[in-house]
Amino acid sequence: MVLRPIKLRDQRAWRDVNRRNREWLRPWEATIPPPAPGAPFAQRPTYRQMVRHLRAEANAGRMLPFVIEYQGRLVGQLTVAGITWGSMCSGHVGYWVDREVAGRGVMPTAVALAVDHCFRAVGLHRMEVCIRPENGPSRRVVEKLGFREEGLRPRYLHIDGAWRDHLVYALTAEEVPDGLLARWRRARQSHHGK
Repeated sequence: MVLRPIKLRDQRAWRDVNRRNREWLRPWEATIPPPAPGAPFAQRPTYRQMVRHLRAEANAGRMLPFVIEYQGRLVGQLTVAGITWGSMCSGHVGYWVDREVAGRGVMPTAVALAVDHCFRAVGLHRMEVCIRPENGPSRRVVEKLGFREEGLRPRYLHIDGAWRDHLVYALTAEEVPDGLLARWRRARQSHHGK
């Protein structure tokens, strides 16, 4: 499994995976709320616009956009966004994965790699993942990794056409002194050893 920065040349593979998973991902994907009267209408960006925006945010130190490759092919996306520096040193993780590889440990491994990178190389202190309460598979990802559930954020994000509640999960660097990937591997080994 590889986690690497998203590139313009990933367009065909990214679109293919996204298109095949359209119905599976739709209930969990961010949408653009209707504009207020007189406000400009915001459209969903093209792939190229999305990648350029992600790169600009990455260059500004506010985001880390990755694609996930499994067995040599692109199978999803993981983005660390909302990076805040100063006294907070925090960011939040969002992700999606191809239904064909769901349940194989790909996403927990990708999240663990990203969190370790953020804690060790980037210098962040706290990572959050916000998930709709109804999204059992996504909640299992963070629960397997030992993220702490901190509470509910009512009407937090516009998802699938409406403002949706989200559960907040968090982890700080002190909670994984040996790294999250190492903890995830130990948990998998103990589970498979039973």
